[in-house]
Amino acid sequence: VMRRNPFGMDICCRKGSRSPLQELYNPTQVSLSNTAILHQIRRDQVTDTCRANSVSSRKRRVLTPNDLKHLVVDEDHEMIYCYVPKVACTNWKRVMMVLTGRGKYSDPMEIPANEAHVSSNLKTLNQYSIPEINHRLKNYMKFLFVREPFERLVSAYRNKFTQKYNTSFHKRYGTKIVRRQRKNATQEALRKGDDVKFEEFVAYLIDPHTQREEPFNEHWQTVYSLCHPCHIHYDLIGKYETLEEDSNYVLQLAGVGNYLKFPTYAKSTRTTDEMTTEFFQNISSLHQTQLYEVYKLDFLMFNYSVPSYLKLE
Repeated sequence: VMRRNPFGMDICCRKGSRSPLQELYNPTQVSLSNTAILHQIRRDQVTDTCRANSVSSRKRRVLTPNDLKHLVVDEDHEMIYCYVPKVACTNWKRVMMVLTGRGKYSDPMEIPANEAHVSSNLKTLNQYSIPEINHRLKNYMKFLFVREPFERLVSAYRNKFTQKYNTSFHKRYGTKIVRRQRKNATQEALRKGDDVKFEEFVAYLIDPHTQREEPFNEHWQTVYSLCHPCHIHYDLIGKYETLEEDSNYVLQLAGVGNYLKFPTYAKSTRTTDEMTTEFFQNISSLHQTQLYEVYKLDFLMFNYSVPSYLKLE
């Protein structure tokens, strides 16, 4: 007996029903309208921050196709998702594969993590022509998920520099960080780059040399630079701290909330606020101040207060 996939018909083709954009700005359900107010406040915060920092943030007026490679497009539900590494982006990519797969996938958690990151499995906005890009930016619901910037940074460090299996990161970034930040480094450390300390990682991030020589890797690049919220008007800003509610709200707006729930599982290895505090214990107040400057727009834009453990100069 063939099991009928609920996504086959209903999920793929939503013609005739209201778009997520319409549902967000003119909710038909009371339950959605309360949440809509919260998201209006978040949108206003981004707009105000962009305006207040317009001198620094408006230097590049025109976005290039390369700027749009993080924006995943779902044609069927008229949504665009800007993914930010270390903010549940693997699960969101899995969900997007279910939404855009035309019935090929029904359970996000059955999709292996590495498959979710294969670029050909999802279509990104930079693959369209300029008129098509403009049409989608205007008519589709655009959303992203953000996280407390230093918690995200520690999460990236733990994942990329303390796990033995991440040899490509150790080779590409670790060796460079050791060479530049460690006095009297051993030949082995220079060759392997697999024992980078958090202090060295921070020193590398604030080093003007780094800023000049190459763009940050996406795992520690600012959300501001990955998703361009001052140039692209995001309709919905989800937060890692309220991941489940915000994600399921997006799915409700898309009209698929009855079939599809955002995957939840408690990861015991998750980077927490307490853990982040510990990592910053050994960072000098000068380096903390310089690092805060790098991520300052993300703090302001997404309404994260200055962490209490920081000793800013």
